[in-house]
Amino acid sequence: MSEAVRAFAQAAKQAARCIASAPIEQRDAALEDAARALERSAPEILEANVQDVAEAEPAFNRGELSKALVDRLKLSSQKLQSMIEGVRAVIALPDPIGRVLERIELDEGLELEKVSCPLGLLAVIFEARPDAVTQIAALAIKSANAVILKPGREVERTARVIVENIRAALRSRALPESLITNIQQRAEVRELLKLDDLIDLVIPRGSYDLVRYVQSNTRIPVLGHSEGVCHIYVDAAADFDMALDIIDDAKTDYPAVCNAVETVLVDQTIAGKFLPLLATRMKEKGVRLRGCPQSVSWIHDVPVEPVAETEWHTEYGDLILALKVVRGVHEAIDHIQRFGSAHTDAIVTNDLNTARTFLQQVDSAGVFHNASTRFADGYRYGFGAEVGISTSRLHARGPVGLEGLTTYKYILRGRGQVARDYRGPNARPFLHRRETRCDSRDSRGKTARD
Repeated sequence: MSEAVRAFAQAAKQAARCIASAPIEQRDAALEDAARALERSAPEILEANVQDVAEAEPAFNRGELSKALVDRLKLSSQKLQSMIEGVRAVIALPDPIGRVLERIELDEGLELEKVSCPLGLLAVIFEARPDAVTQIAALAIKSANAVILKPGREVERTARVIVENIRAALRSRALPESLITNIQQRAEVRELLKLDDLIDLVIPRGSYDLVRYVQSNTRIPVLGHSEGVCHIYVDAAADFDMALDIIDDAKTDYPAVCNAVETVLVDQTIAGKFLPLLATRMKEKGVRLRGCPQSVSWIHDVPVEPVAETEWHTEYGDLILALKVVRGVHEAIDHIQRFGSAHTDAIVTNDLNTARTFLQQVDSAGVFHNASTRFADGYRYGFGAEVGISTSRLHARGPVGLEGLTTYKYILRGRGQVARDYRGPNARPFLHRRETRCDSRDSRGKTARD
């Protein structure tokens, strides 16, 4: 098993070196071929997904799979078309590779450039998310990276058909199909996580347990988030109608995803008026309410289940919403810092000073003012797609698109200069002239890869 996994990784690593020098036209053409192949194979993909769902539902009935996971697994014609449109949205993005991020003239004829480049080989481990396959593959190809995909067993058939079509598109454009590798066995994950000499980044997408398992069992850098415990704070100066619409969207639009709101914090000065309105709206949408003692006391016509102090960190992933009354913005911030997951948190208020305090002091990957937490998404941000959400403070944070799959290197061009000429009593002085504006073309009018 370990030798087979290493062989997959070695082939993928070699493919990463190959695509690193592939022009953007070749990469974009492969993505367009992939989009067309997915359109032609839509019936086959949907049938594979029906089989995956049919196998997952008994496991859900036995309590082995969550409702949120099964909801993410299901693939409709509309959702598949949206996935294909996501691939084309990535094509439309500018090339992230070979951009000159900074240029410094160290001396006459000695020029230093900081140039964007691919990370190399990615390993992405995910659960029941068919859309993750197309998003990750498209972003990897566009950013000139290779990727090893390990889907959860509940989505294996769907993922296999999608990957086969993408690999065929790579072959059609003379790119190695090993750029996108799909492994299926759970035991292969353990072997994959040992390959710190080949794999440059691991991205887990799924449950808290999955992310923690990956983080605890590898020396490879890990990019991801463990939970999506998102909050919305309704300030005393909030517009009630706006707040109700935002909470409705953030909870009911797609409750199974990580950017859905799980806890609403309400300023105590408006709780008596706002909470009954919110309870009525949530009842209409089939949302079950949980709350602190104060919120329970303000809501009379809708049942509210008490929340224990140890439960405020809960990510429900369902039509369940927790409510808590707080004494102003600072208590709201304290609650978010204590129980949140640093994913996405929002404030609803017309007081700009209070909004500024919230935006500055909440330390999450996304902090919003008068907007739904559901906007925390790579496609909505204009990234074309995302490989996941990162709550890390290093490298990439928030929805990770093309930029998050790149790093940089320093390229120095000289005319035979040597370091010893720049030290001692007769040292040549450094100029250190920085260009204030850089683009993807070097000083010779060519891209940094040419």
